[in-house]
Amino acid sequence: MYKQDLYKILSEHIKPNILKKRNKKKDWEYGYNKEHDMIVISKTGKIGEIYEIQNLKIALPLEENVHEFENNKWTFIDLPKELKRIKTIFDWEKYPVDFKEKWYDYIDTEFERREKGFWFYNKDRPIYLTGSHYVYLQWSKIDVGKPDFREANRLFFIFWEACKADTRCYGMCYLKNRRSGFSFMASGEVVNLATISSDSRYGILSKSGPDAKTMFTDKVVPISVNYPFFFKPIQDGMDRPKTELAYRVPASKFTRRKILANEPQEQL
Repeated sequence: MYKQDLYKILSEHIKPNILKKRNKKKDWEYGYNKEHDMIVISKTGKIGEIYEIQNLKIALPLEENVHEFENNKWTFIDLPKELKRIKTIFDWEKYPVDFKEKWYDYIDTEFERREKGFWFYNKDRPIYLTGSHYVYLQWSKIDVGKPDFREANRLFFIFWEACKADTRCYGMCYLKNRRSGFSFMASGEVVNLATISSDSRYGILSKSGPDAKTMFTDKVVPISVNYPFFFKPIQDGMDRPKTELAYRVPASKFTRRKILANEPQEQL
């Protein structure tokens, strides 16, 4: 029988009483934890399983609010019909307050999942996706439509999140095979990060300039264009630029107070 060896779960890395006590206090900080020599990728203050991937110990968030899809596996959830008509924040602002109030919780939940990740049952097993992986699966458009859920990609995004969380890290080396989906995952991540960051630049490095440009026009731009309006920053220039996507302000959360007051939204 096949036994996976891409990662292992360290069930005794932290004493149960310490884990329970610190979870109760929501005391685990995102980033490298020197005391336990592990990287916490949880943004809830609570941790659950600890994975070891390529000798790197990574503490996942505590299993909470696990979503149950009808077919017991990852399933793309289509954007509600009422929101499909809204293409930009300017369209949204034209709608009455009672309409905005109706969709506040939905939009806020999507921002929450984007930031903290997403739990769901896959064949009755609770599975954690990082926020970046969730956005890639749920809101990114690739050459075949919507991406498929792959366990190898899930572990890749978890490792990638650990690299981002660890201030000691200067990057990640990833040896891949062709048609693994890496180019689309990398394109999805650059759009995800660029649309929530202020005063930042995100670039593409490839073996040649034309290859980098092709990745930009064929992958990065379509992913950005197909984001839902509430994830789209205000954009300068053309809808489908050839060399640069320029955002004036990052995507922002919709707060109930600002919706009721019909004020500009709070930036992330």
